[in-house]
Amino acid sequence: MTELTARLEKLYSAVVYDTMTSAGLHQRALPPEITSLHPGRKVAGPVWTLAGSPRDGVSIDDTLLSWTGFLSAAPTGRVIVCQPNDSSIAHMGELSAETLQLRGVRGYVVDGGCRDVERVNELGFPVFCRYATPADVGARWMVDSMGEPIEIGDLTVRSGDYVLGDADGVVVIPAAAAAEIVAEAERVANTEDALRDAIRQGEDPQEAYKRYRVF
Repeated sequence: MTELTARLEKLYSAVVYDTMTSAGLHQRALPPEITSLHPGRKVAGPVWTLAGSPRDGVSIDDTLLSWTGFLSAAPTGRVIVCQPNDSSIAHMGELSAETLQLRGVRGYVVDGGCRDVERVNELGFPVFCRYATPADVGARWMVDSMGEPIEIGDLTVRSGDYVLGDADGVVVIPAAAAAEIVAEAERVANTEDALRDAIRQGEDPQEAYKRYRVF
């Protein structure tokens, strides 16, 4: 884990989102329907992107060769962010999650589905997705690109960007701004801690806001 990833992991998505907004980076959250498969589990780190699409007339072998090719290419230390261009099948399951975990991948965020939910959660591998279904990629879905820009909701996500996912959702930090945003978010989080302590000690909330200018 890099120093920047370790620092980002200690933060929370809301303070990172607010920090990006203050810096002029607006609407940097993925759609709110993309949530953690396991309540309370977080994911943080640099992105590596994946995209694919449904296919007709392909065999199970074709699709699984395509899928395992992705598993073989997935880089250590990254969070995979996937645009499957599909809303009917699972784009992650227990065997794939364990494979990625063993390869040192930090987590998987998909604008689609997952299956084998209980087993994936037992692994402790962070997965963020829209839904669960037993239907899989076999004879139905193929990888189109790896490492190329993808669109999720209104956001363009690029390999090298940073993501932080927690109970509130997933935020995406542009690569060029990541170090600056993390440093400023740490400062804001510390200021929020000071404001929280002041209110706990009886200070009027508006007076505390006037003093710290965060809430």
